[in-house]
Amino acid sequence: MRPEHLSLFRQPGRPAVHPDGGWAMVPITRTDVDGDRYVTNLWRLDLGSGELTQLTYGTSDGSPVISPDGRWVAFIRGGEGVKPQLALMSTAGGEPRLLTDHTSAVSGRPEFSPDSRRIAYITRIPEKGRYGTDKDVGPGAEPPRLITDFSYRIDGMGFRLDRPQHVFVIDVPAPADPTADVPKDEPKDDPKDEPDSKDADDAPSSGAIAATGVTPVQVTTGTLGHYGPVWLNADELLVRRDIVDGLASTLLRVTDTAGAWSAREIETPGEGPEDVAVGADGELYLLLVDYGEDGYDFIGKSAALYRAQLGQDGLSDVERLTDPTVESLTGAVFQPTPQGVLLTRGHQGTVQLVRWHAGELEVLVEGDREVYAAEPVGTEGALLLASSAVDSLGDLVLRSADGTESTLTDLSSRLREEAGVFEPAELRVSADDGYPIHGWVTVPEGDGPHPVLLLIHGGPFAAYEPTFFDEVQTYTGAGYAVVFCNPRGSGSYGQEHGRAIIGGFGQRDAADVLQFLEGALAEHTDLDPSRVGVMGGSYGGYMTAWLTAQDQRWAGAIVERGFLDPVSFVGSSDIGWFFGIKYLGEDPELVAAQSPMAQIEKVRTPTLVIHSEQDWRCPVEQGQRWFVGLKRQGVPTELLLFPGEGHELSRSGTPKHRIARFEHILRWWETHLPVAAPE
Repeated sequence: MRPEHLSLFRQPGRPAVHPDGGWAMVPITRTDVDGDRYVTNLWRLDLGSGELTQLTYGTSDGSPVISPDGRWVAFIRGGEGVKPQLALMSTAGGEPRLLTDHTSAVSGRPEFSPDSRRIAYITRIPEKGRYGTDKDVGPGAEPPRLITDFSYRIDGMGFRLDRPQHVFVIDVPAPADPTADVPKDEPKDDPKDEPDSKDADDAPSSGAIAATGVTPVQVTTGTLGHYGPVWLNADELLVRRDIVDGLASTLLRVTDTAGAWSAREIETPGEGPEDVAVGADGELYLLLVDYGEDGYDFIGKSAALYRAQLGQDGLSDVERLTDPTVESLTGAVFQPTPQGVLLTRGHQGTVQLVRWHAGELEVLVEGDREVYAAEPVGTEGALLLASSAVDSLGDLVLRSADGTESTLTDLSSRLREEAGVFEPAELRVSADDGYPIHGWVTVPEGDGPHPVLLLIHGGPFAAYEPTFFDEVQTYTGAGYAVVFCNPRGSGSYGQEHGRAIIGGFGQRDAADVLQFLEGALAEHTDLDPSRVGVMGGSYGGYMTAWLTAQDQRWAGAIVERGFLDPVSFVGSSDIGWFFGIKYLGEDPELVAAQSPMAQIEKVRTPTLVIHSEQDWRCPVEQGQRWFVGLKRQGVPTELLLFPGEGHELSRSGTPKHRIARFEHILRWWETHLPVAAPE
């Protein structure tokens, strides 16, 4: 793969299956490099033939859901320069209609009520005078923000304290009557005719569009964010609400009584659920994480599946069904069905589809793939899956009730044909204490010895997968062998594996990474042990910086969006007030012993520092200080800064920035670790 092959990326999102079981609505995202954007349209997928038919032609149509009666598709429609809004379209076809016109974007997945009469959705309510609610007040003229809580901004969005997320409900408009008068929109006010007073403009839009004949109703209130609406019945919702400076949420029961909505808190085990779902039998299922006594013990923790009965007085018969110390449930799929509850589980670097049934977790889909969506087809147990593999960014697979699979799409065919795919070779290496370290190696074409790139993932409670990964494919295609593994601290290997590095950043994890590298060099004799570079992002940026301070073997290094100084991270990162403290502790001497910045004077490796200006997870000051520190002591170093991007640049940044990033990375390695070995 070359950087320009990013234009061939095609990926389906979560599908919506029609109740008749014959077809599904699928959002498919394509990369438009020339337009520097990602275009998402809705397609009709015939589940018998696999035929795809494009239904919408906007530039950002996603998150479809089909009404229980099969008549309507609700989805989120965005576009160039507009805020995404709720849209509705008949399943028989025709032009979609926008139902809302909120000041802020509608987000998440809309939810139909069981009787198909209402739709619940979420949007943010900006504070008066901010975020364009007053056209005469630009961002630089807004009043100052008074901040009293730790959690006041988040990567990818920025400030959130003054624009909480709330749940709205809107009626599905009545079918059009051809004998009725043509509906008229409310006339737009002429700015020249407005009075001097701006009071009327200070309130956010109600979100209503007069021509629809329906008006959104805000059903949650307050300064905290609300999200994840789930219908209990035609007049009641379950909604999750943020906890001030908390990692979990509060569960609310929101009820419509004669047009008046009210919310009542439901007591749950621990702080509250990560997700909630209603079973066909009326039982309530919850995904809950035990964050410990202080509410911040998150390291290595996975959710457990709970079951309970919901009565008027709250939950009863609460029962934990899975062991979170062993099962790494991811929550990508959480769907009760008549045959059991569908879930996704991280397992040894893969993501399986599992089902809770008859008192145990049953594996439905496994292997070298990542299942990221699954929807029931009919009532007999068939499923429509969305999953990725080493040769596919994502495709739709029909799994029958007896377990037979039929792949319906091949959206990565051009990518395979034009870019090619390198298959990672699985490898397990015993660490010095006998613990097995699991990972993979890709080897380029041609005779060795090949230069080697040691790639280190972020997290650290994340995991590399043996599926299509643009980084591995690009570097291998350029002539580098790529070594990547899941050392202790990673996810998908159980809680003990994830918590093994508490108080020891750069110790056990660094030893695992280096010992895996040595095992890969021994196993693959066509790799050149004298020509090795190291690179990684976020926690991988931390580990890269740390290894260059401890080991001088590296021909070069790339430190990207790194966690580099745990001291300044506390006050600058959106998660700084708890993340580093829990992992590294608070004793100054122990923190310094785990800090790359405290040992920067040992670094001699030429280093490219990559960072984004809008990164609030690992703020840009981390990268800037690493660059300046290395440059002051004479280490060859460069700083590559991306404007307008956040922490997720490498995964979801604009196409041109992602391509430029790859081009600079390959340029750096060609300079400091050329594919052709020097004579």
